[in-house]
Amino acid sequence: MLRNRISCFTAFLILFCLNSCSQYKPREQNVSFNVKHYQLKNFFGINAFEWDFEDPANSMIPDSTRLSMIESFSGVRHYMDWEKIEPTEGIFTFSPVRSGGWNYDTIYHWCKTNGIEVLACLKGCPNWMQDSYPKDERDAENAPARYGKDLSNPASYIEQAKAAFQYAARYGSNKNIDQHLLHVDTLPRWTADPINKIRTGLGLIKYIECDNERDKWWKGKKAFQSGREYAANLSAFYDGNKNKMGPRVGVKNADPNMKVVMSGLAKASPEYVTEMIAWCREHRGLKPDGTVDLPWDIINYHFYCNDADPSGEHQTSGIAPEVSSAEKIATEFIGMSHQYAADMPVWITETGYDINQESVQKAIPIGNKTALETQGDWILRTSLLYARCGIQKVFFYELYDDNLANGIKYASSGLINHIKTRRPAAEYLRQTNQLFGNYTFSAEINSNPIVDKYLSDDSTMYMLVLPTQKGRDVTYSLDLGNADTAYIYQPQPGSSNMSIIKKKTLNGKIAITVTETPEFVNTYDCEHPTNK
Repeated sequence: MLRNRISCFTAFLILFCLNSCSQYKPREQNVSFNVKHYQLKNFFGINAFEWDFEDPANSMIPDSTRLSMIESFSGVRHYMDWEKIEPTEGIFTFSPVRSGGWNYDTIYHWCKTNGIEVLACLKGCPNWMQDSYPKDERDAENAPARYGKDLSNPASYIEQAKAAFQYAARYGSNKNIDQHLLHVDTLPRWTADPINKIRTGLGLIKYIECDNERDKWWKGKKAFQSGREYAANLSAFYDGNKNKMGPRVGVKNADPNMKVVMSGLAKASPEYVTEMIAWCREHRGLKPDGTVDLPWDIINYHFYCNDADPSGEHQTSGIAPEVSSAEKIATEFIGMSHQYAADMPVWITETGYDINQESVQKAIPIGNKTALETQGDWILRTSLLYARCGIQKVFFYELYDDNLANGIKYASSGLINHIKTRRPAAEYLRQTNQLFGNYTFSAEINSNPIVDKYLSDDSTMYMLVLPTQKGRDVTYSLDLGNADTAYIYQPQPGSSNMSIIKKKTLNGKIAITVTETPEFVNTYDCEHPTNK
């Protein structure tokens, strides 16, 4: 998560100095191509921790109240500290993890059973690695290499790449792994304590992210990696730098099917990724099809919609996604992927809004809507905007507030209340996923108000919303062809279901009052599809 620790000017100087060695200059082109779109259920993910699944008083067993809140979402980005799975160098723990006693096996089994996709974000430096640094430079967010290592050399990241191998061997899909390559701590912590056992090919995790926000410019050189340095890091993490680092190194050497997601970028800069690609062209070469051999499968960045100026300063509030630069940046990333990365999918693994009105990332009351209701509108509209752009997945920050009473940025971004009830944002995502999660964006029919057409097999759905933040509404005439009846679905705060309005059309057209809360229209009752 992006923290403003130093001034933007100082940050620019750091970035300039650290990146001055890069010789890669992406060419400027206008490229026309067909953008691929994805089902809406891909856009309802959440960031969460292991304690959001299990009760600390009984951390081996998932807690039903906590799980009912996670069921609001279609995906979870699991913030997973490296320290949890490797508390002592070379010895691994998963069920339970040595730090905190959490049961990862059970968490991931529950997610798979309930259709919730997990992105495991292996992040940070364990204490035994931090100890290699001078005392005043020890930080869990340092670059994942021992002190003094050359960050441009893949070999410097061998410890992290070994941890990734062990994790992928256990939770990936490959059952044919030599168990002599695997190491777990089999000692119980106390009498009758469950012990870790070697397990392989559990088939519970398809995606793993190599750390979080490796462009940490605000923490200085000890935590910042340039694009070229991070590409070297990924080369080790992905396949042991093309299998040069030994038999138990890298995700792909444990499970060729597991997808590696690059670290979400704190600064949404396509140029950082093209710098990574330049390193790969030089050091990993080309594949037989002529594309650059890239050691990651998913491009990933973070973006929070707000009113900051182009330099990133003078931020006072969050803003609606459509009036921000969210669409422009998404289009730039997708275009960059098309030109330089063979149309690699693009994800956004952090975005969201605070509730505390002292925060510069706050959602604001609008008209008769509370800040919580505006957060709900803007969260759902964020999903719909990225579905329209061609982003593949979105994960919101975050499940619970860090501290609702604190006005610091991102401290009150939760979509679930601390008393385990859903905020409107969680209700809206849940309601939309239940009814329309299998629909895919097809075409933009109108831009203001936005009218988008979605398809699912032989069914058509329309989404309508005003891309403003002024409390406005307008009337729009929607053409439904030969249909004689329309069903209008409207998200409802404090409810498990959308409201449904059934109206007759006039010559296939229906007048709809469009507001700043998205609404959905089709020609049959989604809640009772046998009436179709």
